Amino acid sequence: MADLSVKIAGVEFDNPIIAASGTIGFGHEYGELYPLSVFGGISCKGTTLKERPGNPPPRIAETPMGMLNAVGLQNPGVEHFINVELPWLKKQNTVVIANAAGSTQEDYCKICEILSDSDVDMIELNISCPNVKEGGAQFGTSPESVGKITSAVRRYCTKPLIIKLSPNVADIAAVAKAAEDAGADAVSLINTLTGMRIDINTRRPIIKNVTGGMSGPAVFPVAVRMVYQVKKAVKIPVIGLGGISTWQDAVEMIMAGADAIQIGTVLFTDPYAPLKISEGLHGFLDTHNIPSVRELTATVEV
Repeated sequence: MADLSVKIAGVEFDNPIIAASGTIGFGHEYGELYPLSVFGGISCKGTTLKERPGNPPPRIAETPMGMLNAVGLQNPGVEHFINVELPWLKKQNTVVIANAAGSTQEDYCKICEILSDSDVDMIELNISCPNVKEGGAQFGTSPESVGKITSAVRRYCTKPLIIKLSPNVADIAAVAKAAEDAGADAVSLINTLTGMRIDINTRRPIIKNVTGGMSGPAVFPVAVRMVYQVKKAVKIPVIGLGGISTWQDAVEMIMAGADAIQIGTVLFTDPYAPLKISEGLHGFLDTHNIPSVRELTATVEV
């Protein structure tokens, strides 16, 4: 059977399938269905310094081939995460990635300093969340701002640092290169696209926040294109996400340049997707006599 293990920024993953932040919470519900070790890693719910209630409802809306969300980083805060959630997660035999969010540069530096003193394996910096009204996304909009926040956080972060990139930019490759130059150990992309739905009977936005982050299969081709562009621009590992729903999607994303992948929205419609994707990857590699999934990365012929 083919080897699915990968290494990202020095961290060993048993397989390249990572649960995307915000879609699996802290894993408890999915842990009732199967061992969380079916994931190579889990990127936990976006965590802030203090507890956040999130945005008022309604904050979820269906779209063709996907969904909009404006949950607004609802979370119990970093101290609760470290003291309550993390000890349980560390027993699940999977890589634990803390997803750090904030409203100011000082917030990001402080939370990464706190998380660096914890047992998390890696930190994913969420500078690209489009559905909060203050902070966050403003840092992910240009190479200059991404470089600045990455450099600032790097001084406080002693864990392997992943920068999560927004697709709502003019040049994704330039943004990724700025993150690399400022000290990022890896990049993950894409975060959600900004979208909107309107109730035609009330003439009001369906989501209370007006706009939300669009995810799901509809964004997959955009994600593949951006991962391909970023892989050509940087030397650090690239984690690809955005609409991956099947093992065929996973193979395509890896061929485009992903060293690992994240799955998210599909977990809402098919909680068993990680098992199916893992089985499909094994089958594809064995059928094509490819001994390791690592040999698939960035093999698209253009």
